[in-house]
Amino acid sequence: QVQLVESGGGSVQAGGSLRLSCAASEYTFSSGSMGWFRQSPGNVREGVAAMDYVGTTLYADFVKGRFTISRDNAKNMVYLQMHSLKPEDTAMYYCATGFRGAPGARLDPAYAYWGQGTQVTVSS
Repeated sequence: QVQLVESGGGSVQAGGSLRLSCAASEYTFSSGSMGWFRQSPGNVREGVAAMDYVGTTLYADFVKGRFTISRDNAKNMVYLQMHSLKPEDTAMYYCATGFRGAPGARLDPAYAYWGQGTQVTVSS
């Protein structure tokens, strides 16, 4: 059974930075696509960043230039580096893998495996 575990969330002031991490068991990130998503209360889950198996990345417009997705194949870890955080970035952040559709970096939520999430809170 594939399990994903996120870490690295926390509370920061606007303009600050955080790095989220995602560890996987029974799955190799370099073999497929993965994505970071977020959801705040009352809102739908939205795609933030994604990476396919060759390293192609895709970002939502609202994080371009501020967030970076990366992968460490040796450690089988995926990261989301977040800079210039804004209060509107406050949400639960999830990593996901095992995309069900065509290969590629995808921001739609058609992934088979999800972590439990890590909370990011940005204060003004």
